[in-house]
Amino acid sequence: MADDELEAIRRQRMAELQAKHGDASNNQQGEEAKQRETDMRNSILAQVLDQSARARLSNLALVKPEKANAVENYLIQMARFGKLGGKISESGLIEILEKVSQQTEKKTTVKVSFTEMTHITTDNE
Repeated sequence: MADDELEAIRRQRMAELQAKHGDASNNQQGEEAKQRETDMRNSILAQVLDQSARARLSNLALVKPEKANAVENYLIQMARFGKLGGKISESGLIEILEKVSQQTEKKTTVKVSFTEMTHITTDNE
């Protein structure tokens, strides 16, 4: 009985190690895919933006990463469809930032309603 139990424990441990090794390789493949995607994005952005525009976009990414990501996605999409004539300057990037800001601007409205007014009296006696 002891040999059977020991063998079962060994098989279970071997299965755990194999599963763990498999998860590690899947995780590594996921990281490699993310790295390739990041490299591709950077390559496209380097082709469509001049130095000053790249610097401005990098600064924006530090402060507002979601907005910088939206602008990057917009630029990449425009580049893929051939809608960009040449390299975008800093002033061109500012115009694109304004467009993206207008599209993603959140409108806040405040509605105040006075349904019941209470009368407050004070006694000064």
